[in-house]
Amino acid sequence: MFIRPKIAIQDFDYLLPDERIAYTPAPLRSDSKLLVWDKEIIAESTYNQISSFIPANATLLFNNSKVIAARLLFEKNSGAQLQPLPDTETTETSNPFIEIFCLEPSEKFTPIILAMQATQKVEWICLIGGAKKWKTEYLIKEIQQDDKIIIVKAKKISQADGKFLVEFSWDNISLTFSEILTMIGNIPLPPYIHRKATAEDIDRYQTTYAIEEGSVAAPTAGLHFNEIVFEQLASKNIDTGFVTLHVGAGTFMPVKAVTIDEHIMHAEFIEVQKSTIESFLILINKPLPLDPIIAVGTTTLRTIESLYWLGVKLMSLKKSGLSISVAELTLGQWDALEFAPLSISKQEALTALLNWMTTNGLDKLIAKTQLMITPGYQFKMCNALVTNFHQPKSTLLLIIAAIAGDKWKQVYSHALSNEYRFLSYGDGCLFWIKQ
Repeated sequence: MFIRPKIAIQDFDYLLPDERIAYTPAPLRSDSKLLVWDKEIIAESTYNQISSFIPANATLLFNNSKVIAARLLFEKNSGAQLQPLPDTETTETSNPFIEIFCLEPSEKFTPIILAMQATQKVEWICLIGGAKKWKTEYLIKEIQQDDKIIIVKAKKISQADGKFLVEFSWDNISLTFSEILTMIGNIPLPPYIHRKATAEDIDRYQTTYAIEEGSVAAPTAGLHFNEIVFEQLASKNIDTGFVTLHVGAGTFMPVKAVTIDEHIMHAEFIEVQKSTIESFLILINKPLPLDPIIAVGTTTLRTIESLYWLGVKLMSLKKSGLSISVAELTLGQWDALEFAPLSISKQEALTALLNWMTTNGLDKLIAKTQLMITPGYQFKMCNALVTNFHQPKSTLLLIIAAIAGDKWKQVYSHALSNEYRFLSYGDGCLFWIKQ
């Protein structure tokens, strides 16, 4: 029987002055500052020079999920044309909008690609601002497309735990929900950025390599990478690859529990090509430090680590005479703790996962992960992490503490004292993970 970690979240608090938060991106992506840590701070530079701190033949893995325009504004009285975002100073009584924030599609429309490519109607689990003032059966918005008017409707289906199941429908069969969002949605900036999204945010709150639609928050560690950086990596024979984790709004949820064992970690969809898992199997058979695997972002890290534990879970189930279907493959919040005593090698775990994919005729793994990484976690797949500076008392900061131990406090104190910019649009670090 495993024991959940009773770690006090208060131990991961720090004072983050408002002036250290980056409310806008750096003028050039790769101009952002970079701090390099390997048991201690060993260098300070910028992302323009990140290739200097990575050995040749390393592999950098990126999350290629794309942020969708998940924030939808409807007028309370079934208004028509798309309106500009309301000012943050607008009072609740004078605000003419009901805001619908799309979190994830209903089970009927998963995986996410099905929801984005749906035509005529789709269901999403949403947060609703001003839900009590939604008096009509439908909220309606009209879209002008060339010489046609497209009618988009939103209907509340049910409510549970502060979230709503909303059906969206539209009267043009040729349009997908992805296209509808592009027409009427707004980029969902992080909640601590108290300003309207701008045209610049449409470009800059998106990685240059984003392709798989589904995130409602950017995998921000990748925002610093541009063509200049990728060219430098390639010139040093540093390989790059991509996985997908669709970032949910839960990434911004503060930990409200006193100890971390009482916190419920949000679950997110991951997508990984079979060929990518096969390449991991080749890499991990080589001794370090020849070919380290470096995760760009905590979402990439959680995706790669989840692959190991999914393989271990499949092996454990098979040993018990049980099988699991494609739709049922998920990784729970504490599965890593439960399966840790099995001491299964990386090669065995990934081989089990690949064999299961072959049996089920899968070229791409699509699963949900709720993996929570806390201090004491033993990393299985990743040798380093590129990441931004995270909010106090967040699950993301716990990942940093799992890598650096209590030295995370020295790193963050140094960054605060030396005018590093924090959070989504801020600067970042390269952390080497002790093996």
